[in-house]
Amino acid sequence: MKEKAEWGCDMNEPRTTLESLSEHVDKSLSGAVLDGTVAKGELTLVTMPSQLLSLLQFLRDDAGCQFRQLMDICGVDYPDRPQRFEVVYNLLSLHHNSRVRVKVRVDEQTPVPSANDLFPAAGWFEREVWDMYGVYFAGHPDLRRILTDYGFDGHPQRRDFPLTGYVELRYDEEKKRVVYEPVKLSQAYRTFDFMSPWEGVLPGDEKAA
Repeated sequence: MKEKAEWGCDMNEPRTTLESLSEHVDKSLSGAVLDGTVAKGELTLVTMPSQLLSLLQFLRDDAGCQFRQLMDICGVDYPDRPQRFEVVYNLLSLHHNSRVRVKVRVDEQTPVPSANDLFPAAGWFEREVWDMYGVYFAGHPDLRRILTDYGFDGHPQRRDFPLTGYVELRYDEEKKRVVYEPVKLSQAYRTFDFMSPWEGVLPGDEKAA
């Protein structure tokens, strides 16, 4: 009985590792991969916005890759970096039973090309990253908010976004509609009186006797 190949479903193919896959991508797309690392059985490739679509298309169409399923696109915020945002693409190859992660780093002004034409599932994922982080995807056919309201101010998963937000909404009975108002954090500090019968009895209280 032949051993299961580490890479590829054809047992006649030579055993190939994720490191060699990284080398294959790097040689085929010279200059497209800034860094390639393998951790926990998954390959991570770092690229630049100008090379993103070429890399994604190669990973999808190349016979040695066949990463034809886009599982997710997510964002990460590193406020202390000049390129504070990472947009992360998680791809799956059913043929090879393997995953690859593609990262692209941008600042607040640099757009990322939309992958919607390569992977139709990218449309909603990119809308979520735009909504949560404010990363703009150039060429997206319908880039608008998807998790927050269309009139929402800011991007809630940025590290510098206040925990309470900027505005709060409520239904106004007089206006018969939802209204937005600045957040007001009125805190009523409570004075605990353990001598009160409503505060309960704690060991050491005079009333405990």
